[in-house]
Amino acid sequence: MSRIWYTRCPAPTPFGITVQKGWLQEEFAADGIDIKALQDADDVLIRRSHFTHSQPWSFRQGGNIPALWARAQGSDTRLIGLSWVDEFQALITLDRDLTLAPAAIARRRFGLPRNTHSSVVDFHRATALRGISSLLDAADVPFNGIDLVDLPHTPRGLEDVKPPDEAPIGEWLASQRTHEFAREAQALLRGEADIVFVKGATGLDIANLLDARILVEIGAQTNRQAHANNGTPRPLTVDAQLLRERPDLVERVLSRTLATGDWAQANPDEVTAYIARETRSAEHWVQHAYGANLHRQLTIGLDPDALAALADFKTFLFRWGFIPADFDFDQWVDPAPLAAALRRRQVSQPVLV
Repeated sequence: MSRIWYTRCPAPTPFGITVQKGWLQEEFAADGIDIKALQDADDVLIRRSHFTHSQPWSFRQGGNIPALWARAQGSDTRLIGLSWVDEFQALITLDRDLTLAPAAIARRRFGLPRNTHSSVVDFHRATALRGISSLLDAADVPFNGIDLVDLPHTPRGLEDVKPPDEAPIGEWLASQRTHEFAREAQALLRGEADIVFVKGATGLDIANLLDARILVEIGAQTNRQAHANNGTPRPLTVDAQLLRERPDLVERVLSRTLATGDWAQANPDEVTAYIARETRSAEHWVQHAYGANLHRQLTIGLDPDALAALADFKTFLFRWGFIPADFDFDQWVDPAPLAAALRRRQVSQPVLV
């Protein structure tokens, strides 16, 4: 095999920075191994592996819902690392007088996006449901005291797009992407919903654009495990075939990604600029959505608390029917590659400039 495939979400991840800086290409250039994004593939099934993680010799870091869904579907993957970046998560409304008191929100409509055209997990809906549940709990408001209303939408997906012949598909997909929370904004403006969930830099951006009122933020929840959602934590997964056949390559990818964490801590301004480009947000919103310690959080590890939070979120997704089957979480995690990468780094650490 002469190619390693990768994919990542438009989010703050150390793996994404590693790729964008060209450090994986640099790492494997002498081996004659090409590094290529799934999104740049001509084959729709390869592009779809962003969700299914079915492509051999591939890595993925991004939202955890597709990673959990793929594993529950039977994809042979291993979780080899996690990063945890605390992010803005909030319930917003256009009603200036509304409060989260149980009596005030009784029978209020909470908008819940629903993808009407996708054969993969509806991660946007799952994210919103988890956010609503966690934030109501933070405000001590019973979940069964609200009304959930569907917000049907048909986003463009990797599996159903065809770019112009002259355009690289990765660039074309980026140009087609609508605002992450466009449907929620539409629902508030049209009066279809009274309250919606938003998150991240794009969520903070849309709340500001709408001049919306923030009812409650995830920061009100002191239990960090309750912060777990699609973006917290973000797993780094690899297909098991690559790990079996070439564990040395997996170790080298992890070693470079670990080194990115060191670089990030020393370059906070560059990190902010990178994440702004990645999320298509202004640096101002990146700073406010992810906090002043963003550059210190872009590390890869297997923190037991983060693993426990992700395992708990898996249970939530199974209980609500977003993943088709439960699975042994502990068996999914393979700590050996990270341990080997840490040993490798002690011998030789790349110098990143």
